[in-house]
Amino acid sequence: MSTINIKRVKTSEIELKDRLVSIQRVAKVTKGGRTFSFSAIVVVGDEHGVVGYGLGKAKEVTEAIAKGIDDAKKNLVKVPIINGTVPHEQYGKFSGGFVFIKPAANGTGVIAGGAMRAVLESAGVHNVLAKSKGSSNPHNVVKATVSALSQMRDAVTVAQHRGIELGKVFNG
Repeated sequence: MSTINIKRVKTSEIELKDRLVSIQRVAKVTKGGRTFSFSAIVVVGDEHGVVGYGLGKAKEVTEAIAKGIDDAKKNLVKVPIINGTVPHEQYGKFSGGFVFIKPAANGTGVIAGGAMRAVLESAGVHNVLAKSKGSSNPHNVVKATVSALSQMRDAVTVAQHRGIELGKVFNG
């Protein structure tokens, strides 16, 4: 399995909004027949650069969603957003899911498919071009998108990491 770089965020001081990405009915076959339960993937974010995803499983739909929200709040990531878009192009991968995220001009909107759109909108990205390749499984697409977003760095972070002035980041 792929690993995801995570910059943790405290949940106590931020207001999070949740979005249901996918819900599935799953079956466990037993001697007495099939036992049905539900699996829900949920994305939470404050729409100002914080996003997280979670998986919840339960016998009831509402319970599965609630568990997913609780799990998502434990896996929050800080995303750099500059003028409503991402700072640079980035590829993300998780298992068979590959995503490509590219900054876009103001007024473009979120050009992305289902699971990616939920993650990007929850993060607060308003203008972005995104493409999902490989697996369309929502689990893999959400995890690949969060992986790509967590790898993004803004110019200030790059300057601090390299130990140089901000102006030299752009001028070489």
